[in-house]
Amino acid sequence: MTLDDNVAALVGTAAAVGHVAIAAAVTVHVLLYKRSVGAAVSWIGIAWLSPFLGGLLYAIMGINRVKRRALRLKRQHTPLAAAAPAASVARDSLTPLEYAVGRLTGLPSKPGNIVEMLHSGDEAYPRMLEEIGRAKTTVGLCSYIFRADSAGEKFHEALIAAQQRGVKVRVLIDGVGGGYFWSGTYNRLHQAGVPVARFLHSYFPWRTPFVNLRNHRKLLVIDGRVAFTGGLNIGAENVIAGNPTHPVRDTHFRIEGPVVEQLTDAFADDWQFTTGEQLDDDWFPTLEPVGTVMARVVPSGPDEDMEQIEFVALHAISCARESIRVVTPYFLPGEPLTMALGLAAMRGINVDILLPENSNHVILDWARQVPLQPLIQAGCRVWLLPAPFDHSKLMTIDDSWSFIGSANWDTRSFRLNFELNVELHDAAFARQIGAATTPQRRMTVADIDGVSLPIRLRNSAARLLQPYL
Repeated sequence: MTLDDNVAALVGTAAAVGHVAIAAAVTVHVLLYKRSVGAAVSWIGIAWLSPFLGGLLYAIMGINRVKRRALRLKRQHTPLAAAAPAASVARDSLTPLEYAVGRLTGLPSKPGNIVEMLHSGDEAYPRMLEEIGRAKTTVGLCSYIFRADSAGEKFHEALIAAQQRGVKVRVLIDGVGGGYFWSGTYNRLHQAGVPVARFLHSYFPWRTPFVNLRNHRKLLVIDGRVAFTGGLNIGAENVIAGNPTHPVRDTHFRIEGPVVEQLTDAFADDWQFTTGEQLDDDWFPTLEPVGTVMARVVPSGPDEDMEQIEFVALHAISCARESIRVVTPYFLPGEPLTMALGLAAMRGINVDILLPENSNHVILDWARQVPLQPLIQAGCRVWLLPAPFDHSKLMTIDDSWSFIGSANWDTRSFRLNFELNVELHDAAFARQIGAATTPQRRMTVADIDGVSLPIRLRNSAARLLQPYL
């Protein structure tokens, strides 16, 4: 055997040993930390069947490095009041839901709020800009997408003006949704001296904690007294009157009252997580009741708030006695939610699922056909909304409880993204939510069964990407 042969044999042996060591390490970590059996089996298979590449993919996309840091920050943060069943909530079928969400989030329901529904950027942007212009002490803005276009520039100017008149302004943009390689908004605000940060962003892969995590929250808090939240990003495509090339219809909400403290607290946690700066007492004024709506914030993310929004949806479905209404741009939930909706329909609950006829993610449109088929067979009514693409995220139960915010009904929102929803106990507002989106064409089993075999295979293959879509 020649020297070259010996070297080749040595390299081959070292590579084999390295592969086994890496795959074994991945296997141990998966067994200890992955709760989902499907995800665990997938990652173990990838690690063993894809030498080195499987281990690298797991290191980049499979390990949650955020959780420990988030927990450290949680211990440093002054907790809100302990949750307890609100005495002012009438005893009815949703009382167990009130108690369960309190136990789940550790947050109390806050009575005395005003919640106003706003349609797309046409209604929401002027109100948001007006509040920024009136701000006296603080402005905190978090957005998944914040474009430097005709709509975004108005926010740039308002935020810069607020900073220049002495208001404490903080702006947080997602590191992926806000433009990974280049963010015009970040550059514009940073150059103007506005404190702005990009969530989990780094140009260096080894410094990126988890490239698959994103801050999908949309939140604006003014003086700790007024807040805006919902599904609306900042971009010209959200202003329907501007006739954009790809218009997006959406729903946003203006909130005033005691629950704004919880919304400000959510922003403060995200800001501290990203920058290390703890916001001072100027951000948390004493709030008095101003309305009649009972509300509570439900944060969710791959940290201490893991799957909270998904669990709240499950609790709500189980408490429904008459109706369930879900409006979402993307529908690809896990099996527990799919099964819960189907079982609710089978016990006589009116279950309506409203989806855009065509979203802006064609693979998700393909994949959603698979879970929709058994739901329709179980008696759920699936309605398709025509263009423009509806990006709203809404849920109501029995026309008395509502769930609004940033979370889509898919695995990414429920388990990977940092999301923010608000639950509302108010019958009048729930009816308003129900009337906001009108069902159009109803999907039938024939619509799904009538497709060709290649299309069915395509849809089923797309669903395999569920954990990553």
